[in-house]
Amino acid sequence: MDARRPPALSARTTPTWEVELLISGVAVFAMLQLPGWLDDRMFALEPRVGSDWRPVLLLFYIYSKSTAVVLAVTFAIHLLLRAQWIALVGMDSVYPQGVQLDRLRMGPIQRAIEEARPESSADAIERADNRASVLFAIGVSIALIIASICIFFCGSLLLVNLLAQSFDWPIDPLKVMLGLFGALMLPFMAASMIDQFRGDRLRPGGATHRVIAATLRFYTRIGMGRRNSHVVALLTSNGGERRMMAVVVGIMVAALLGVGAAYTAMGSPGAIGSYALFPDSGHLQLRSEHYDDQRNPARDAALPFVQSAVITGPYVKLLVPYRPDRDQPAMRTHCAHARLLQGDALATARLACLQALHPVSLDGKPLPGLRYEIASDPRTDRPALLAMIDVRNLAPGRHDLRIARPPRGDRRPDNDNPDPGFDAIAFWR
Repeated sequence: MDARRPPALSARTTPTWEVELLISGVAVFAMLQLPGWLDDRMFALEPRVGSDWRPVLLLFYIYSKSTAVVLAVTFAIHLLLRAQWIALVGMDSVYPQGVQLDRLRMGPIQRAIEEARPESSADAIERADNRASVLFAIGVSIALIIASICIFFCGSLLLVNLLAQSFDWPIDPLKVMLGLFGALMLPFMAASMIDQFRGDRLRPGGATHRVIAATLRFYTRIGMGRRNSHVVALLTSNGGERRMMAVVVGIMVAALLGVGAAYTAMGSPGAIGSYALFPDSGHLQLRSEHYDDQRNPARDAALPFVQSAVITGPYVKLLVPYRPDRDQPAMRTHCAHARLLQGDALATARLACLQALHPVSLDGKPLPGLRYEIASDPRTDRPALLAMIDVRNLAPGRHDLRIARPPRGDRRPDNDNPDPGFDAIAFWR
């Protein structure tokens, strides 16, 4: 190291580099764990909500996890870029003479090309410093945009849902919210387009000019101006508007689609892999969710289950979870008379209604004497029906239980993959 050269950073070094490193180093571990935590909360809460609340939960999950993923990737890459910058600063201190092209083996053409690019170590250090700061700014800004959309959209959808249920309005909250969002954005989009393409032709002080100015001023005050996100405004105005907007929108779309695809894949693990020729049938498949000693209560769907695939005792313990997406719409249709009751009478009527919605057959024969008890899943604390089925007189071998279920209230019938209308559980004596 040259003693005459002071070991100081360039005056053009980003002044926030220490804070950037501190934030990335501390937050990257939390952000890497947050997506998995959100997955667990989503799979735990989803079976508890009906079709009216599921869109709120799903949108909040997708936006929240997208924010966490963007921040985790941003902080991880930022640490790598800052490490590269630190390495360049260190190497510049060790070798202050910079890159010596005359000591590198290359042909005359390549040497001429390299010598035509007068780049010093200081230039490389400054470029690495700027690259890390820009990446940090882009990632944090995109995460803030997604979080803002989540708060506004999910909060508004939650409010519409609460109003619809409080006043018993027969509306679809998601469609109403989309309509309100479109009505909110339409004036802003129209005013912006007129201003961009015909603004120079409008007479200052005229009626049209005043209306457009008032509209744009209103939307700017509520946070939709071009400089409300000052970091994005700096990036787009200095780095090329089309290129930077393509980067911002592209990262947002990639994060949202990636989280949505991952959620779908987690719900259908068999969808990933070369399993096209493997037989696929929901009511013929032996699913681990149907057996208490095999299921994963934190991730598996809320399906009826028995204690094990091999029953050694005198009774089959059948638990049928209450599924709001199926049972709630069916009970509103078939058990409307129960609304007039109260207390134990109401509970008895609702239990009888659920009993009628979930009849059970054993080896193709109905079990008319089956009686459900009000219980809960001991591993998830979710409400469930409990039935104890006497199997002492069953012959050794395979036996099949079929538990009827009502259709989902938020889906139309699928002609290509029709719902069989029951859950099938095989067990052996």
